Order: sequence, then structure tokens, then C-alpha cells
Amino acid sequence: MKKPQTRIKAFLFTAFFLTTIFSFANHSEIKSDSVKSTIISFKIKLKSNEKITIKPSSLKFNKHFAYSFTLDDGYRSAYLTAFPLLNGGKISASNNNEWKIDQGGDGTNSSGLFYSDGLGNKIPFKLGLAINGASLNNSPKRGHLSWAETKEMYNAGWDILNHGFHHATKHGTNYLTEVTENTTSIKQNLGFTISHFVVPGGDGDEKYYLEYEKDALDKGHFSVASYYGKGPVYKVNSKMDLDKLISARTFVQSSKDTTSFKTMDKFLKTIDSIVKQPDPVWFNEFTHGTGNTNLWNLSMRFPDFKYYMTTIANKYGVKGSDSVWMAPWQEVYEYLWLRDRIKVSYEQINNNVTVKIELPKIPENFRHRAISLKVETPSKFETESNSSELKISSDGKTKHSLINIQLK
Repeated sequence: MKKPQTRIKAFLFTAFFLTTIFSFANHSEIKSDSVKSTIISFKIKLKSNEKITIKPSSLKFNKHFAYSFTLDDGYRSAYLTAFPLLNGGKISASNNNEWKIDQGGDGTNSSGLFYSDGLGNKIPFKLGLAINGASLNNSPKRGHLSWAETKEMYNAGWDILNHGFHHATKHGTNYLTEVTENTTSIKQNLGFTISHFVVPGGDGDEKYYLEYEKDALDKGHFSVASYYGKGPVYKVNSKMDLDKLISARTFVQSSKDTTSFKTMDKFLKTIDSIVKQPDPVWFNEFTHGTGNTNLWNLSMRFPDFKYYMTTIANKYGVKGSDSVWMAPWQEVYEYLWLRDRIKVSYEQINNNVTVKIELPKIPENFRHRAISLKVETPSKFETESNSSELKISSDGKTKHSLINIQLK
């Protein structure tokens, strides 16, 4: 019979050996999973033998300024006023809701507000919607969106963000349940898994937002917009740390002054100063309602919202410098994530160029899978691809400086 000390040593050695083996196996599995990648390739045919350089663009469509604007709480004014103004359509006239608050607009027809894809194709301005699933309903005088209205905006390219199921903040709130129940309700009603979280504002225990941040990130959300954090202005000309990103929110709100747009002009000056920065940037702003009434005094009255968005479109959209990429938080985040993880290589033989892009394993709940390549060459060119996994467009016959790739 072995002595107790001998048995203990044997047990410890066995435990250490098994732990090492399992650790190595798990590490190997993680490593194997992390290196799963896909190679896509296409060819460029130059009109001359001029040298070409190719690299990922800092922002989609090689824009200088990414601007994300989010509407919190899922109020119906988003559908009645903001959506038709930006996307094009009939803006609602006055519309009093269940709270006897006017969430309508001016009743006019909008032709939409647009930027371009850098190739001459117009794209309407798009916003993000931070919604509470428990609030969405179909009552005639509802103050919140319906699921059908939300789905229509989503199908038009607007992104949907998690804002908690009940917008609960007070003492006793189960923050984890708020996060997960809203995820479930959106999956059931809209058919996708939500991936970004916006902390609800309100009265609560001290630093309650930290609980929301932790639970949202622990449950797989890629980022959280909260009271404090990074940003809201990000320089994007180099690799970014997007892992479990917590970003600070800033709000655009109407003032008591209803006779002028002085308050909006102050906000617009901030945008002007950001755009003037030499490096490409990403800027985020928020508000609540966009109807005729300043909802809860935390919103933009529709005349202010219309003036604000129209001014941005005229300055930085297709009618102006066309330097803005007006896209929701999720779309910009996913572009930057992919941009920082692809590997672009190319080989040029005379006027023939073969481009290879190594793609990382992209998370299944990513909605936007696109990349823009900045091209430098004095030669005109054409692109060729036989792959059904990507759609390529370029300005090779005009400015010969941009290639846009849409992944399937």
C-alpha cells in the first residue's frame, strides 16, 4: 500500500497533467476558431502600367466624417416625422398621442436627405432607434412605435439598439432581465439578435448605469452607450480598440426659444469644428422625440430637427461637400471592426493586379459586412470578379480612387 504522502503526490501530478491537457486542448480549440478566415480575391485591369497602391479606407466610401444619430425610447415621432424627412415621403401633420402631446410634423412631402457612396449613387440619411420592447404597441393614439413601423425602418437601413425591456432604472430593477428580455422580444418580433446597448436614463440607485453596462457586455453586446465613457468623437485613421466599447452620449435638444434656430446653430457649430479636423472622425449624438412638441423637454421639436438635418445634408451631403457618411452606430462600428481585422495584399504585373483580402471570422449577428478600399493610381481601371460572395463597384473610369466591396 502506498503511503498517504505518495498517494497525494500521485493525485496532484495526475490533476496537473489532466489540467494541462485540457488547457492545451481548449487553447488549441480557441486558437483554431480564432484563425478561421476566408480569402476573397478579384482582379484589377489598369489602362496603363502605372503603379497602384491599395489600402482599406478609414471610413466607408472613403468619407471624412461618420455621423451617427440615435433616437431613444422608440417614440412614434420617429416614424411620423424623422423617417419620412430623411428617407423621403409624406411627413405627418399634427398628431396628438395618448399623452396629448403632438408627435407630428408639418405635413409636407420630403424628397429625402442624401449622401453618396462615392460613386454617384445617393443613399438616404439613416438613424438608429434605441427601443424598449414592452412599450411597442398598436393602439390608435399610441405614443410609441408599433413593431410594424419599427420593421419598416429597419428594412430601410435604420438600426435597432437595445434600450432595456421596460426602460427601468429605479431601485430594485433587475438589470440583467431588462437586457435579456428586450433581446428576446426583438428576436421574436423582428427576427434578429440585437448587438448594441443604450443605457436608459432616469432616476435610480447611484451609478446604476454600471450594472447595465456590465450585464449588456456580459450578454454579448459589442458596445454600450452610457453616461460616461470614450468619445463621443473618435479619430478613426488608425486601429481602434472596440472591444466592449463604452461610449459617452451627448444629446441635441430644443430650447424654450421657438422663434429662431439659435440653439440648433450652436450644435451645428460643434459639427463644423469636428469636420474641420484633418483626420477622419466618427461622431455620435442622441435625442428623444422629433415631433412638434418638445417631448418631456428632452427632445427636438420637429422644426428644429428638420432645420438641423437639412443643414447637415446641404453642407456635407450630396448637395454640399459629400463628405459625410450618415449611418447608425451599429453600421459604423461594424465597418471599423472589420476594417481593423482584414488583411489586404496585392500583386501587380504590368497592368494586371490581383487583390487578395483575408477576412476574419465575422460574428453571426453582424448586419453590415462591407469594406471600402482607397486606391492611388493615375491610371483608369476596371475590376473583375467571378465570386458570388462579393459585389464590387468602383470609380475606376473616373476618379480611379475608390473600390467598394459588399460581402454576402
